[in-house]
Amino acid sequence: MSSVAAALGEAAGNSPGAIAIQLREKDLDARQLYELALALRPICTRFSAPLIVNDRIDVAIAAGADGAHLSSASFAITDARTLLGPNRFIGISTHSAEEVAMAAARGADFAVFGPIYNPISKGAYGPVQGLTALAHAVKAAKGMPLYALGGINRSRASEIAALPQATRPAGVAAIGAVFGTSRPGNAAHELIEALNH
Repeated sequence: MSSVAAALGEAAGNSPGAIAIQLREKDLDARQLYELALALRPICTRFSAPLIVNDRIDVAIAAGADGAHLSSASFAITDARTLLGPNRFIGISTHSAEEVAMAAARGADFAVFGPIYNPISKGAYGPVQGLTALAHAVKAAKGMPLYALGGINRSRASEIAALPQATRPAGVAAIGAVFGTSRPGNAAHELIEALNH
């Protein structure tokens, strides 16, 4: 499932090293995406991993997902909150410290920021941000969990984990480093180990 992103780190309410699964598949119609979300729901529940559906609030609600992740051109966070209610997560993709600050001010539960490095699984959405921009984004988040995305592998996760506390994100999000391998479970475990050391 190359369309599923794993966010590793301190997911809201979970301990460090927790995994959240983001279902991200732009080529499926609503029914197919719903069926995939339904198949993932019991697996995520079994392993206490929040299930987040990318950009499809209707599917997130219908499948009993834990939240939705919005692109920067998607629903307004306030509108998404009205639809999802107070108990589901709302995440948003961001590409600048200003977008991060706006997401935090408008009530997002978390944001993903990047690309930090050249992405493994797809072309970059905008220029590579790097660790300096990540540090600014973490400060702009003002305590909202922020996850670094784009080109994350084990050595880069270690590099991010070694950042000073004030500029370290809550965790990382990965697609290619996990689902581009023949053993995604092992790859996710390696990323968690890198973050914890």
